[in-house]
Amino acid sequence: MKYIDEFRNPEIAKKLIAKIHNSAKKLPEQKTIMEICGGHTVALFKFGIHALLPEKINLVSGPGCPVCVTTNKTIDKSVWLAKQPGVKVFSFGDMMRVPGSLGTLADAASAGEKVRMIYSPMQAVDFAEKNPDEKCVLFGVGFETTVPTHAAAVLAAKKLGLKNFFLLSAGKLTPPAMHALLEDEKVKLDAFIAPGHVTTIIGADAYKFIEEEFKKPCVVSGFELCDLLESLLKIIDQLVNNEHKVEIQYTRTVTFEGNKKAQEIIDEVLKVADTNWRGLGLIPKSGFKVAEAFAEFNAETFFNIPDFSDEEPTGCRCGDVLKGICVPEECGLFGKKCTPEHPVGPCMVSSEGSCGAHYRFG
Repeated sequence: MKYIDEFRNPEIAKKLIAKIHNSAKKLPEQKTIMEICGGHTVALFKFGIHALLPEKINLVSGPGCPVCVTTNKTIDKSVWLAKQPGVKVFSFGDMMRVPGSLGTLADAASAGEKVRMIYSPMQAVDFAEKNPDEKCVLFGVGFETTVPTHAAAVLAAKKLGLKNFFLLSAGKLTPPAMHALLEDEKVKLDAFIAPGHVTTIIGADAYKFIEEEFKKPCVVSGFELCDLLESLLKIIDQLVNNEHKVEIQYTRTVTFEGNKKAQEIIDEVLKVADTNWRGLGLIPKSGFKVAEAFAEFNAETFFNIPDFSDEEPTGCRCGDVLKGICVPEECGLFGKKCTPEHPVGPCMVSSEGSCGAHYRFG
């Protein structure tokens, strides 16, 4: 445990906090830094980092939770599929409780519909191979960290010659969402803490537009206490020195090039497409669809899925929370009608959602 303990060493943390405060004194005004990873959101609250920062640093959460940015329309598609005869839907756990207009996948499961929670997309492939009479749909939600596993499942199904396996692709690309946030006049951001696991796949070069087009600092961070403090210090030092570059703090896993093998698997099976994000709307080239070469595995085209609305639940401000426009406590439902036991919006459902993190640690 020595290696992990070093990243939570209180003496190192105290020194980093002191450096953050000394550097922030040189800032002419308050600066807003957004983390865009659900794992970072939870870690920042768990370690109490918000309370340790100087007043000139405003730390906000962005659309870093794939469950949270999935639209009601997409959730309704998955629930509708679960209600069809001879269809079984396979989903990761967090998506089971996200409410749409047709209820949740958990509701469908309790009503006798066929829904199975999985830990790996290959579980869906294995089931499809053993049960050729059932149509098996993988509900593919996730960012670039998870999307390679969706593509790998399709490749495995093709190799096995399966005719009963399908992918409902709802994967998202992180950099286009960051670009959309920087273009949004309602969102005032001075820097990004970039996600560690996502960047392990796509590489830090994917954020070059933040440096070149928007002239903002961007630091890819790890998830431990000292990782996050060091990343904040790097950003503040850039702001003080009027610099704007992409840096990697999380050097033990992240490179500028990323994981080429994972990128190749994605490129083979999926194609980049325009897609809707909860709170952010339609973002060009920010999602994944099944490529034409694998059309027989595309749930969107195989099943005659009805069109559903993307209307948000009444009073829910998940969209504003995801853009950093408000904090969860500013939503009238937070902690009242919307709790982890009875969530109204996905930001309260997911273990990495901002509302869930505020409720547990805030």
